[in-house]
Amino acid sequence: MIDGSGFEDLNESEYSEDSEVEIAVNVGGIRQILYGDILNRYPETRLAELMNCMAGGYDAIFSLCDDYDPGKREFYFDRDPDAFKCIIEVYYYGEVHMKKGICPICFKNEMEFWKVDLSFLDECCKSHLSEKKEELEEIARRVQTILDDLGVDQTESRWKRFMKYVWKFMEKPESSYPARVTAVLSFLFILISSVVMCVGTIPELQVSDAEGNPVEHPTLDSIETACIGWFTLEYILRLISSPNKFHFAISFMNIIDVLAILPFYVSLSLTHLGARMMELTNVQQAVQALRIMRIARIFKLARHSSGLQTLTYALKSSFKELGLLLMYLAVGIFVFSALGYTMEQSHPDTLFKSIPQSFWWAIITMTTVGYGDIYPKTTLGKLNAATSFLCGVIAIALPIHPIINNFVKYYNKQRVLETATKHELELMELHSGSGEGDLGRSTLNSGSSLQVMEGKGLSAWRYTKLSHSDTFIPALFNEQNHRTRLQSCK
Repeated sequence: MIDGSGFEDLNESEYSEDSEVEIAVNVGGIRQILYGDILNRYPETRLAELMNCMAGGYDAIFSLCDDYDPGKREFYFDRDPDAFKCIIEVYYYGEVHMKKGICPICFKNEMEFWKVDLSFLDECCKSHLSEKKEELEEIARRVQTILDDLGVDQTESRWKRFMKYVWKFMEKPESSYPARVTAVLSFLFILISSVVMCVGTIPELQVSDAEGNPVEHPTLDSIETACIGWFTLEYILRLISSPNKFHFAISFMNIIDVLAILPFYVSLSLTHLGARMMELTNVQQAVQALRIMRIARIFKLARHSSGLQTLTYALKSSFKELGLLLMYLAVGIFVFSALGYTMEQSHPDTLFKSIPQSFWWAIITMTTVGYGDIYPKTTLGKLNAATSFLCGVIAIALPIHPIINNFVKYYNKQRVLETATKHELELMELHSGSGEGDLGRSTLNSGSSLQVMEGKGLSAWRYTKLSHSDTFIPALFNEQNHRTRLQSCK
C-alpha cells in the first residue's frame, strides 16, 4: 500500500488542529469522510488522535491504524464496519447504541479499540453486554471444572487425590460408568423409599404391635432401613470428600438430604430411649410427626433431574411475576369475600358467617377449585361469585406467560452453555493435537497439559494462540493483545 518514497509527502499543515480538517477512514472496506471539529469533541478517542498523529511520522500513524495511503490520505482499519457505524454515533449524539445481531463481547472489544469509553453505551445495551459476559464466565467455569477433573496434580498427597476421586464419583455421574451406575442406583433408592412410605400407610398392609397399635409391616420397615442406610452412606462420603465442607453443609439440597435422613434416627432414638423419659403416648406422637418429615426425600430427585433444577431456577427468576400473581389474587379475595358476606346477609340460611370465613370461599372460587362447601344462595351473591370467577381466571392468566418465558429462556440457556462448553473442550483438544505434535489426544486425556487456568501452570493461551479461532473465551486467560473474533451470539 505504501512505499518509502511517499514518506516525505506528509503535509503536516493540512492536518493542523486549528484548521477545518477532514480525514478519510476505510474500515473493513467501507470508506467514510470524518471532520476534525466533530472528532475533537472526544480527544481521547483513536479517531481524534488521527488528527494529530501526522507530526509523529509513520511510526505514530501505524500505532493507530493498520495501513495508510499517503496519496489518498486514507487510513485503513481491519475492523468490523457494522460496529464502527454504531460507534461513530458517539461523536454526533453523545451515546452509542448496539445494533441487533452484533455480538456484545465483540462490540465491547471494538469500543475498546476505538478508545470509546463504555459509559457512552446505552443502558439497554449494557444489560445485554452484562448477560453475555455472564454466559462466557459460566462457560469458563464449566471448562475449568472439567479440566480440573481430568487433570491430576502429582504434588498432592495420595489421600487428597483419593478424596477428589470420591467427590467426582459421587457428584458427577458423567465422569465414569461406575459413577453413572451409582447415580441410577441412588435414584432408584429414592423412588423405592417414597413408594414404601406411601404403601406403609395402607391399613391392610399394617400389623399391630404389643399394645395393639397399627405399625408398618416388618418387611417394609426393613426396606426403609436399607434405603436410609444408603442415604446415610452417600451423605457421609460426599461430606468427607467435599472440598468446602461449610459450603456443603449450608447447601439447600444437602439440607434436604439431612431432613430426609434425620427423622429415621431421631424416631429410632425416641422409640428405644424416649419411653424411659416420657409417656409412651407422647413418644408415639413425636415419632409419627417425625415420620411425616420423610416426604422431604422426594426433593432428592432434583439432584438427579436437570428438569427439576431448571424449574427451580426459573421460579427463582420469576419472583416478580409470582409476586404480582399473589397480589392480584389477594386484592380479589379481599374484595369478593367482603361483597359476598354483605350480599348473603339477607338470606336466613347463609353460609357466609364472617368475612374471614368468606376468604376460603373467595380462594376456591377465584382459583376455579370450587369445593362447594360454601356457596351463595342469593341472586346478587351468585352474580358476585360469577364475577369473582372470571376475575380469578384473568388474574392467574396474566403473569403465567412471563413465567413460562423465563422457564424456556433458562432451559435454552443451559442447553447453549452445555453445547458451548463441549465445543470449547473439543477446540482445545484439536489445538493440542495440531500444535503439540506427538502429544495429540493422549496429552489432553492424560492431564499433563490440562491445567489451563490462571495459577495452574500452563495457560489456555497455549491453545488459543495456535490459530485465530472464532470461539475463544476471554475469561480463560488475560492475554490482551491477541485480537480475534469471539464466539457469535447464541
